[in-house]
Amino acid sequence: MMTLYYTLVFALLMAEMAIFMLLIIPFPFKVRRKIFTFISESRLVAKLQYGLKITFIFILILFIDSVNRVYRVQIELMSNSESRGSNGAAAIVGHERTEVQARKFYSQRNMYLCGFTLFLSLILNRTYTMILEILKLEERVKAFESRNSSALTKEVQQASEPAEIGGLRNEVDDLQKELKKKDKDLKAMRSQADGLSREYDELAEKYNNAVGDDGVDKKDI
Repeated sequence: MMTLYYTLVFALLMAEMAIFMLLIIPFPFKVRRKIFTFISESRLVAKLQYGLKITFIFILILFIDSVNRVYRVQIELMSNSESRGSNGAAAIVGHERTEVQARKFYSQRNMYLCGFTLFLSLILNRTYTMILEILKLEERVKAFESRNSSALTKEVQQASEPAEIGGLRNEVDDLQKELKKKDKDLKAMRSQADGLSREYDELAEKYNNAVGDDGVDKKDI
C-alpha cells in the first residue's frame, strides 16, 4: 500500500488529468473567455496556485528521494549478483529476493508517480498560458476585423458619394419643395381656423344678445 503522501500525490495527479481534459474541451469563445478571465483575476485561484507551487516543491523532493531509492536498490541487486557469481552460490534466496524486488517495484512506482505529476504540472502551466495567449490574439483579431470593416464601409461610402451627389441633391430639393407646400398648407389652415374662431365669437355674441333681449322682454311682461 502507498503511504499517505504518495496517496495525496496520486490524487493530485488525477486532479491534474481532469483539469487537462477540461482545458482541451472545445468550449465556445465567450464561455472560454469568461472561464479564463475568472481564473486569471480570482484571488482564491491565485492563492491556490501559490499553494500548489509549494506542494510541487515537496513532490520534487519526493521524486529525488524515489530516484535515490531506485538507484540504491539497483546497486544492491548488482552487488548481490556479483557476490553470487564469485562465490558460486545463491546469495539471495527465498523471501530475501522477494523483499528486494518489492522494494525495487515500490521505488520505481513512486518515482514514476512523482515524475508524471511534475511533468503534467508543467504541461498544464504551458497549456494554460498558451490558451490565454490564443484568447488575447482572438480578441485582437476581432477588434482588427471590426476596424477594417468600419474602414471599408467608410471607403465604400466615400467612393459612392460622387455618383450619388446628384441624386441626393434632387431628393433634397424635392424635400424642400414639399416642406414649403406643407408650410403653405399650415398657414392656410391657421387662417381658416382664425376665421372660424372669429365667426364662432360673432355667433356667440349674437346669441348672447338675443338671449339677453328675450330676458328683458319677459321681465317687462
